[in-house]
Amino acid sequence: MPLLAVSLLSEHLLLLCSILIFAAVLVTKVGSRYGVPSLLLFLLLGMVAGKDVLGVQFDDFELAENIGHFAMTIILFTAGLETPLHAARPVLRQGTLLSTVGVLLTVLFSGIFIWLVADSAIPVSVSLAGCFLLAAVMGSTDSASVFSVLRSKKLHLRENLGPMLELESGSNDPMAYILTIVLTQVIASSRGAVGVGSQVMTGFGLVFLQVLVGVAVGFGIGFAGRWILGRLQLASSPLYAILILSLGFFANGIAGLLMGNGLLALYVTAIIIGNRTDLPHRKEILHFFDGMTWLMQLVMFLMLGLLASPSKMLPMILPALVIGLFMIFVARPASVFLSLLPFRGLSFRAKVFTSWVGLKGAGPILFALCPVVAGLEGADDMFNIVFLITLISLLLQGMTLSPVARMLRLSYEEDPKVETFGMEIPEEMGMLRDHTVTEEDLQGGATLRDLGLPHGIRVMMVRRGDSYLVPHGSMPLEVGDRLVIIMGDSDD
Repeated sequence: MPLLAVSLLSEHLLLLCSILIFAAVLVTKVGSRYGVPSLLLFLLLGMVAGKDVLGVQFDDFELAENIGHFAMTIILFTAGLETPLHAARPVLRQGTLLSTVGVLLTVLFSGIFIWLVADSAIPVSVSLAGCFLLAAVMGSTDSASVFSVLRSKKLHLRENLGPMLELESGSNDPMAYILTIVLTQVIASSRGAVGVGSQVMTGFGLVFLQVLVGVAVGFGIGFAGRWILGRLQLASSPLYAILILSLGFFANGIAGLLMGNGLLALYVTAIIIGNRTDLPHRKEILHFFDGMTWLMQLVMFLMLGLLASPSKMLPMILPALVIGLFMIFVARPASVFLSLLPFRGLSFRAKVFTSWVGLKGAGPILFALCPVVAGLEGADDMFNIVFLITLISLLLQGMTLSPVARMLRLSYEEDPKVETFGMEIPEEMGMLRDHTVTEEDLQGGATLRDLGLPHGIRVMMVRRGDSYLVPHGSMPLEVGDRLVIIMGDSDD
């Protein structure tokens, strides 16, 4: 008997949302302490709040699909803004192959495996098209999961793996999504028996068109946005953030009208705008989008958790376990090694780790809503299988990324972050650095002037305990003082 019977679409919506969001924020503390991905905890929290436990009723799959798509646009746009082009450019070919050929191979291997092991325990596997539909839904790595796990764990990876994995996860949705749509249409129109070949070929042409148009629109809107930002003077930094977000939405919409992939266009637009060297109020803008991303991830994963029904998942545990383990240990590694075969410079260890970062998340669950909305037979079982595989992936892969990276000797400790106490300067003025005063620094004298700093280096601020001091030459320094230093060209 549910403890709470509340409809998500009732007049108590705001109260219910506030409780769920507050609880979700608190569980991130648990996740950071025990190394559990926050996104996994959001999913589990949504399941606990759902109709099988606390009784929150939410079964509008079409609304969930729309909300999920909106959330994905914010998450991908933020990821693009924070992607340094100088880091992504060397891995562009690798990331592109993984996001296209890699996804196709994963779907191929997984679809054949599902067909071979299919029996009455997997209702969606009654036809070959159904097997490949289930594989296509889970064909891509999830951008929200990859970005969240890699960045929250502060993984610093060798061989430029970080940018490559983020590029792959940010650009591989079109292939999986179009395959999902095409196979859904095949099953809906012909029950997978007639005209499959021609529709699949049409689907591949559609994939090519979506990627081509998406990239072209992204470049066009991105460079237009850079031009606009260079000529506009707005009153405050939030207005710049809102303007940039509107450019992303515009790229998404225009690409959709031109039969392109909106998410890919939005991602490319964000990369181009985010790499503008003189982007005004960059720090405040990125903080704004980071907050938006956390909110979107939280809402999306909570909502998907509410859709799940643990009682209906119990019969699907064995099929999900078998398919999930095959994808993790066979399909994903095989597709990665084959896709990266031309790149001899990438080590075996790097390819193994890339294989392990095949994280599932909100993306596959959202794609699994397409067959449900289309009313396909067995679509509810497919949704439950995909949901369970996502839980398995986040548990098995998401919680072990750091240990696996260390075991493969691919992670390293980054230099301590520069403490600038919130200050920001244009890049052309120089670089900000910090320095903690030591006893050795004070051997030649105790004042700032006695440090004998070279030309081109100036102290902008001194922090002593909780106090902030304006520096001057005769200021007496103490051991432990934190100096914010600007390094640039000197005029004397």
